[in-house]
Amino acid sequence: MVSDEILRTHLQELRRGTVVVASLVALRRPDYGYALLQRLSDHGFPVDANTLYPLLRRLEEQGLLTSEWNTEESRPRKFYRTSEAGESVLGRLLTDLATVQTSLTGLIEGADR
Repeated sequence: MVSDEILRTHLQELRRGTVVVASLVALRRPDYGYALLQRLSDHGFPVDANTLYPLLRRLEEQGLLTSEWNTEESRPRKFYRTSEAGESVLGRLLTDLATVQTSLTGLIEGADR
């Protein structure tokens, strides 16, 4: 029987790339970090804050997200949004994800190429 730790490791690996895609999709509508954590979790992508915030900074540094501070509320919040470059990368990622899904389905169903 496979240990819980081994399963947890593989699930983490599987989700690591999909959280980038999920974040870029979710941030088509501007949002701040904590709200994004909640929205991702509500849609089946539970992400730890210690994972998400560095990811947001990295995606912003890569030009895939833009950000701006909202200081109109009692507590300033940094809002992120998928940039034009982010939309372009997201399109490629979604296409590749669909290709991977098709390939896996073929393997699962035993289809020959």
